[in-house]
Amino acid sequence: MFKYILLSLSFASAITASAQKFTVYTAAGMKPISIDSAALSLSTANAVFFGEQHNDSLTHVAEYELLQALYKIRQQELVLSLEMFETDCQLVLDEYLAGFINEDKLKTDGRAWNNYTDYRPMVEFAKLNRLPVIAANAPRRYVNLVSRRGMASLDSLSKEAKGWLPPLPYDTLAGAYHEKFMDLMGGHGSSNIYYSQSLWDASMSYSIYRFLKGKKNKRKLVYHVCGSFHSDGKLGTAAQLLKRKSSLAIKNITALPSDMYEKMTKEELAAIADFIIVTTP
Repeated sequence: MFKYILLSLSFASAITASAQKFTVYTAAGMKPISIDSAALSLSTANAVFFGEQHNDSLTHVAEYELLQALYKIRQQELVLSLEMFETDCQLVLDEYLAGFINEDKLKTDGRAWNNYTDYRPMVEFAKLNRLPVIAANAPRRYVNLVSRRGMASLDSLSKEAKGWLPPLPYDTLAGAYHEKFMDLMGGHGSSNIYYSQSLWDASMSYSIYRFLKGKKNKRKLVYHVCGSFHSDGKLGTAAQLLKRKSSLAIKNITALPSDMYEKMTKEELAAIADFIIVTTP
């Protein structure tokens, strides 16, 4: 209990200061609702994707509040999954959660992102409440390899190295996701760049799928935090997960700065997520 109070106090000032600066909407109808109400709807899924804006501080407050709200409902059935840690750092992350290593070692040996302080509240919440945390992403060195030499370059890796990746060859999701990616790149994205993007999606989806496949994990809810491009429209990582197991119930929520939100039509908003979080600087 004392630890919980300390954890709550350490984040309370940031959350209180920003409580009125983001709003949750239903994507269908764009009706404002509480984060607890959104969590209640999302909690029935096997996997919930939170599509974030990496550099939006209010997004990070919202995703932490949603983690807390989901925990109130699902308790020990909740699992946190993060794009921000790579699969070959899972042991380091597990050792930190178990109290074997300190936070400095987590950040160095676990190759935490430069803005780890934005994700720290979620990791600490998981540690306090003994929730698993999935290091979901592909090791960046292999993503870079694909961007330089193509998908086939992964075939030359050792068996140990391939163990950090999804089964090869991985799906590259032609169609809407490819078109969206090429639009983002202004039509100038090479095949290898797209294949490296797809490796991220394939790796994260496989990490989630592999966890849920465990005998003791079939009733779990995986809360996966990633960049919004990976999950908006239930494309990218979300689509890859459904291809692995179509019976999974997947829901998503995405965060948008107010200036982006104001430029989108109701139809566009309804197409990208089940819930929209609008942040106001």
